[in-house]
Amino acid sequence: MKKLFGMMLVGVAALSAVACSSSYVMSTKTGEMIVTKGKPELDKQTGLTRYYDAQGVEHQIQNDQVVQMIKRG
Repeated sequence: MKKLFGMMLVGVAALSAVACSSSYVMSTKTGEMIVTKGKPELDKQTGLTRYYDAQGVEHQIQNDQVVQMIKRG
């Protein structure tokens, strides 16, 4: 019984973490609209913006190519 309760608690915590993560939409100079999972992060040393796509795959784009970034929902 304790094991089941513990597993349920872990499941609820995982779902809560997923529900809290926001997605963003970045528009680029080429007109591309990129939907990200979580807030993109700028690396000031390299000038690259790092983001994760909807599948959770990491990508990077030159920051000067990003025109706008909007929080989605």
